[in-house]
Amino acid sequence: MKQAEPIVAVLDNVRSLYNVGSIFRTSDALGVQKLYLCGITGTPEHPRLAKTALAALNAVKWEYKKSALQTVKQLKKHGYYIVALERTAGSQRVEPVKNRPLAIIVGHERSGTSAKILEQVDQIMEIPMQGVGQSMNVAVAYGIATYVLTS
Repeated sequence: MKQAEPIVAVLDNVRSLYNVGSIFRTSDALGVQKLYLCGITGTPEHPRLAKTALAALNAVKWEYKKSALQTVKQLKKHGYYIVALERTAGSQRVEPVKNRPLAIIVGHERSGTSAKILEQVDQIMEIPMQGVGQSMNVAVAYGIATYVLTS
């Protein structure tokens, strides 16, 4: 399922090293070329992240950026279609995005993606939920959304 156009992800203050490691593995499996680790998001030097990511650390490029907002603005300038995974009043169901460079943004496990970043995105998407809880683990949500977006 190799996408013709580049796909990257921006992790906006994802605090759990285990979630970041899991996102590395999922990114490798789904063909994401690069991760931008922003703000307080941990980097591969942390042993807990490396333990979870395993070989994906060598397969997926990554770069630390202090500001997720500036990273998103740069990606937009380079022609990326920016999708934030977030539940908001105007969010839409996750659907495939084809024939354009794609950047997926996931945010902090409790507070989500900042409002300033959401103002910059092309689309806000969510995963419809059927259970009592109306949220899921960020790494799991990233996996589901990335699979659908690139299908």
